Amino acid sequence: MRWRTVLLTTGLVLGLSSAPAGAADDPVIVDSTKHGGRTVAFTFDDGPNPADTPRLLDVLRRHHVKAVFCLWGDYVEANPGLVRRIVAGGHTLCNHGMHHDDMGEWTPEQIAADLRQTSAAIHRAAPGVPIRYFRAPYGSWGQTPRVAARLGMTSLGWKLAIGDWEPPGVDELVRRVKDGLTEGAVVLMHDGPNERGQTVDAVARLIPELRADGWRFDRPARR
Repeated sequence: MRWRTVLLTTGLVLGLSSAPAGAADDPVIVDSTKHGGRTVAFTFDDGPNPADTPRLLDVLRRHHVKAVFCLWGDYVEANPGLVRRIVAGGHTLCNHGMHHDDMGEWTPEQIAADLRQTSAAIHRAAPGVPIRYFRAPYGSWGQTPRVAARLGMTSLGWKLAIGDWEPPGVDELVRRVKDGLTEGAVVLMHDGPNERGQTVDAVARLIPELRADGWRFDRPARR
């Protein structure tokens, strides 16, 4: 079956059930850019990965693009220097859980313990750096948005996931972004934990091509 671009709106990925929609205490899962319009935010999950994150950082630096890196705690502990390099590049950090566990059925106490452990690992690598976002592994939100909000993090969703966890070739990844992109979209890609060379090559092509089409690179919104 031909692969179809995955477009996930906030309403589809929310796993919140303990309060009615629109309740004042409902935390927002952000899936759009800060400024809207013809802008896009690139986000990268599951790193840092010593095989591909450095090259991705080189590509982003060369094209003056800032991204969000959603860090997996185990790999943070294994690669603290890469966390510092991400920070030095002016990128934004996101807590992606310590072991990439599905937290959808976890209690708030279990979630808070995991998020705090992950943030502590990040801060050991890069003391004092802000961790502005949390992204639930597998998009399995459960009660995580409320817990993350209490810990000072905005939950970060996405509008476009390009399926780079099963590398289909650089041309296909470029096509998926161009065909699926909508104004103000947060795009989900990966820089870890497996081989992500195709994603890096696709990003290197996409940045100048999207700019030539009038797109601007932005940060995600915060709530």
